[in-house]
Amino acid sequence: MDRHERRAGAPMAGDTMAERSVPRPLWVEEPARRRRMPDPVRTAAVRAVLLTAVTLIQAMVAFFASLTGSWLAFPMVLSSVASTVVATWGVLDVWVTRQVWNQRHGVVSAPSSTARQLRRERRRARREARGAAREAARIRRRGTGGLSRA
Repeated sequence: MDRHERRAGAPMAGDTMAERSVPRPLWVEEPARRRRMPDPVRTAAVRAVLLTAVTLIQAMVAFFASLTGSWLAFPMVLSSVASTVVATWGVLDVWVTRQVWNQRHGVVSAPSSTARQLRRERRRARREARGAAREAARIRRRGTGGLSRA
């Protein structure tokens, strides 16, 4: 047996029984740094990446065909121009889809403390106005419907 090989179950330097008995996980899951993109936006992004990749491949083929003087150069240049327009549309589609999704489903945001304070003040003012209106209605109801006993 080579000095670098280790028999299965043979302790290594610094190993304790507790460390050897608990199997280590292959990986440790970490929470995502960013939220996952919504499905329509992710679909548009994948489509845009594929269109861009095809466009780059076509541009490379057109370039090399031009260098070699091949008959394929002219059709590839034309298709590369058309493909560039389509890839640009694909990238804009991602942006538009993202904006539409945000408008329809709202954006999770954490308002600043100033905005929160203004909302609290407006809520308090509305609550006081409702309370004053209820009190005025109660006084009007109590005052009508009978003769005064004075």
